[in-house]
Amino acid sequence: MSKPILIGWREWVHFPDLGIKAIKAKVDTGARTSALHAYFVEPYSKNNQDYVRFGIHPIQGDNETTLICEAPVHDERQVTDSGGHKENRYVISTRVQLGKLTKTIELTLTNRDTMKFRMLLGRTALENDFHVDAAGSFLLGKIK
Repeated sequence: MSKPILIGWREWVHFPDLGIKAIKAKVDTGARTSALHAYFVEPYSKNNQDYVRFGIHPIQGDNETTLICEAPVHDERQVTDSGGHKENRYVISTRVQLGKLTKTIELTLTNRDTMKFRMLLGRTALENDFHVDAAGSFLLGKIK
């Protein structure tokens, strides 16, 4: 096993399979599963497999810039948010790139319009590969 990569409490991430070149993520070791902002989620079937099509606003504070993504459904789960509210969410499995490391993680899809970050990177996505510097920010580099 290689030495864990040091990351800050917020980092830029890339989702190559979804066509998301950059989205600012809050690193949250208190959250088990990662969550991606989706302002709409439409389930559909393709080749006898369940899929979801969803729209995201990848830039904080910008609801005009839109990306439409699609992915196979990995699971459906009831998730309890930080406010104690339970919500049924679709879960997808996709590759994420943080700095030079690319790995496959699970993401739940939920509307995060009212949240400061459009992406939440949970602890299961971090395990074995990353250590978090709670005082650090964008330790893997900044994107303009």
